[in-house]
Amino acid sequence: MSLKMYFGHHETLNWARSIADLAARHPAVTGGEAELFVLPAFPALVPVTGILAATDVRTGAQDLATDDSGPYTGEVSGAHLHEIGARYAEVGHAERRRLFGEGDTVVAAKAAAALRNGLTPVLCVGELDQVSPAEAATRTVAEAERVLATAAHEGPLAPVVLAYEPQWAIGAPRPASPEHIRTVCEALTTWLATQPALSGSRVIYGGSAGPGLLTELGPCVDGLFLGRFAHDPAAVERILDEVLEGARSCPTA
Repeated sequence: MSLKMYFGHHETLNWARSIADLAARHPAVTGGEAELFVLPAFPALVPVTGILAATDVRTGAQDLATDDSGPYTGEVSGAHLHEIGARYAEVGHAERRRLFGEGDTVVAAKAAAALRNGLTPVLCVGELDQVSPAEAATRTVAEAERVLATAAHEGPLAPVVLAYEPQWAIGAPRPASPEHIRTVCEALTTWLATQPALSGSRVIYGGSAGPGLLTELGPCVDGLFLGRFAHDPAAVERILDEVLEGARSCPTA
């Protein structure tokens, strides 16, 4: 769940308390069927981590620097983030690419910075324009491969979270169609299976994701990357209900 810059500080903390309460009592979380992570704004990262410390919810940052230290005004390093308790770092979001000009080289450097500092990169990938599912799959797999191959030049790879977010669906009234999402996420999963260094990685879907979508998608995704639909803890609870229902309908051997 990414809060972007929508909430004020106190609103963020109140929201985090609601999520902590939810995580402490919902059987999908307490039973290990769902793993939650929260990406608040930088000023709230330390207090939110504290609020969630007694739960299994992890925290992370919406961005990080490419370097671990140095004269970089306004930047926050992966080393600093790990020290204060963060365990995830989002890289490559469409807004960072569009508004701040971050291309594949910068995204790869940030992914590498996260990995060498013990943070799991949440690597956002997805096509810019609405195209066929097959074409979207080709473009998205190529993007993930390009970024992570470049990151591998800076250090060893480790499990990542690939967040498939078709850029045309971000902020839209509805997400991409289930068929579209399944085609792309299955292609990403198939590609990950050919990358031993990325064993244990997960594929999640973002882009106007909300309650009801997980049930439609089924097992083709490992989860959802929630944005504005996570602002209401009741919506998060409904999604956790879906996780639990899915686990009950597909029991493991």
